[in-house]
Amino acid sequence: MVDSSVEPHGEPAIRVMMMPRDTNPSGTIFGGVILSYIDQAGGIEAHKLSPHRLVTVAMDSVQFKEPVYVGDMLSFYAKVVSIGRTSVRIRVDVEATRYREPQVRVPVTTAEIIYVAVDENQRPIPVRSVPPASST
Repeated sequence: MVDSSVEPHGEPAIRVMMMPRDTNPSGTIFGGVILSYIDQAGGIEAHKLSPHRLVTVAMDSVQFKEPVYVGDMLSFYAKVVSIGRTSVRIRVDVEATRYREPQVRVPVTTAEIIYVAVDENQRPIPVRSVPPASST
């Protein structure tokens, strides 16, 4: 159990309550739903580094540690792991606040995602380059 009075990684990139539509046949939350939110949280963090369009190219070391249930509130904490010339690696840690025990927070999933900055032709460009001036 984690002390719920302190955010472990600062503010989460996103928070989402899990709903019945998100369940798999076993009655827990489908892993693909969680992966989708991980990608969104990582993308939010990556976008802080670059004014360019960023695309997901890989999701590494995904670990589902504990089940997630309907009603759980998931917090997605994202942080930069490394920055390359055209790519950025983001780690996302996911914690569940249990619906029936709101004082209990459980680490449920971790993943690392690689995003690449691309131009209008989908070609990699430097993450930290200045975008072309817009024509107004």
